[in-house]
Amino acid sequence: MSNDFQPANKLSLKSLNKNIVDAEYAIRGPIPTRAEELEFQLNTSDENKELPFSNVVYANIGNPQQLDQKPLTFSRQVISILQYPELLNQRDVLTSSGLYKNDAFDRANKLLSQIGKSVGAYSGTQGIYGIRETVSRFISKRDGFPSHPDDIFLTDGASKAAAYLLSILCQDKSTGILIPIPQYPLYTASITMYNATMLPYYLDEETNWSTNAEEIEKTVIESIAKGVIPRVIVVINPGNPTGAVLSFNTIAKIFKIAAKYGIVVIADEVYQNNIYYEDVEFHSMKKVLRTLQRDEKGYENVQLASLHSTSKGVFGECGQRGGYMEITGFDDDVRQVITKLASISICSVITGQALVDLMVDPPQIGDESYELDKNERDTIHNNMKERGFLLYKTFSKLEGIQCQRPQGAMYLFPTLLLPQKALDEASRLNLLPDEFYCLRLLEATGICTVPGSGFGQVKGTWHVRTTFLAPGTQWIKNWETFHKTFYDQYRD
Repeated sequence: MSNDFQPANKLSLKSLNKNIVDAEYAIRGPIPTRAEELEFQLNTSDENKELPFSNVVYANIGNPQQLDQKPLTFSRQVISILQYPELLNQRDVLTSSGLYKNDAFDRANKLLSQIGKSVGAYSGTQGIYGIRETVSRFISKRDGFPSHPDDIFLTDGASKAAAYLLSILCQDKSTGILIPIPQYPLYTASITMYNATMLPYYLDEETNWSTNAEEIEKTVIESIAKGVIPRVIVVINPGNPTGAVLSFNTIAKIFKIAAKYGIVVIADEVYQNNIYYEDVEFHSMKKVLRTLQRDEKGYENVQLASLHSTSKGVFGECGQRGGYMEITGFDDDVRQVITKLASISICSVITGQALVDLMVDPPQIGDESYELDKNERDTIHNNMKERGFLLYKTFSKLEGIQCQRPQGAMYLFPTLLLPQKALDEASRLNLLPDEFYCLRLLEATGICTVPGSGFGQVKGTWHVRTTFLAPGTQWIKNWETFHKTFYDQYRD
C-alpha cells in the first residue's frame, strides 16, 4: 500500500458542536487562567522576584479546601474506613491511640452495610437506598413535611443534577429558561449548550438583590407573545453571586407564577447552611410549596427539583462530588426519563454519596465525635461570617465601590463605580471595564476574582464577584490598598 497521500486536515472549531464552542464559564475564564500562569511563575522561576506578591489568592471560585479550610475530622475518618475497610480490624488500636473515635467506626460499619462490598462498586442509578433514606429524613425534619427516598437522586454535586434537568427540559430555541441576573454561569452555559433561550429576570441591587415577582411575570408574558414558552425558572437561594436570601413570601410569589404558567422550578439551595445573621432565615422551596399546597388551591401541579451539595456549607468537599436532587410533583413518565438519563452515568461517586449522608446526619449530642465536630463546624461558619463582614465593611468605606451586606452564601458582588479614564483605558485594551479592574487587581496583588460581566448585570453597571474564603485578613488589606491606588491613578 502506497504511503504517498495528502494527509487530511485536523479538526477546527467549525467541525465542533457550535453550542459547546459558544458556551462560556467565567469562573474558570481568562482571569483565572492568568492567575494560574502567575502561580506557575511564582513556583518555578526566578522571575517571581519581579512580581509584587508572593502567592495567588483564588477568590474566584467557592473552593474552600483550596484555601486551607480544614476537612471535618469525623467525615474524613469515616471516609477513610470506607476506602480501606481493613481498618475495622484495627479498631481497638486506632481508638485507644486517639486517632479515631468509636462512632466513626460505627458510622462506617452502617454505611458499609448499605453500600455493600466496596465503595469501588457501582450503586443503583439513584444512589444507595439507605443514604437516600437519610436524606429524606433530613428534609422531613428541616421542612416539617414528609419526604420519600424514591424522590431522591444522589448526584455528582449539584451541577450534575442541574445538567440532567436542563438537558431534558430544553427542546430548542422555543424553550425559555428564566434565570436570575446576576446568576451562576453554569446556567447560562447550559442554556447555550442545550440551544434554549435565556429569559433573564433582574435582581434589584438597591433592595439587597431582591426578586421582583411582578417583573418575572411580565417577562413570562412577553416571552409567550414572542413564541418562546417559559419552561423552567431557576432560583438560587441563598444567592450566587449576591449572597441574598429569599423571604417566604417572595418564594410563594414565584410558585404562584410557576403554577399559573406550568413552569418547572429548579431550586439551587447549595448554600442553605451559609446563613450569617439572626434576622435572616432560610426557607426551602419544598417547605414553601408544601405549605401553599396545604393552605391554598391551584398549586397541585407545580413541579419542583431541589438541589444540594457537599461542596458548600461548612463541608467544602468540592472535589469529592457529592450532592442530591429531590424531585417533587413530576409525572411518572417524566421521572422515568430523568432516571434513564441518570442511568447513562450508571451512578454517582460512592464516597460522594457517603459524604451526603454525613452532611445531612452529623454526630449528635452524646456521640463521641459531637463536640469536636460541632466546634469545627462553628469555627468554619464563624470565620466565613467574620471575613465576609470585614470585606463588606472594607468595600463600604472605599470610594468607587458600593456593596450590599452578605446575608448568606460565601460571596460579595460589589458595584464598581469606575472613573472615565479607567473606562477609556479598558476600551483601549479591548477589555470590559470590570475585566480590566479584575486583571489589574490580580497582577498587583495576586487576588483572583471574576468580573461581573461573567454573571450578568444591568447594562451600564460593572461588578466584581469575590469569595470570602481565603484565610487571614492581609489579602483584604492588600485589596484596599490596590483600590485606592487604582482610583487615584484613573481619577477624573
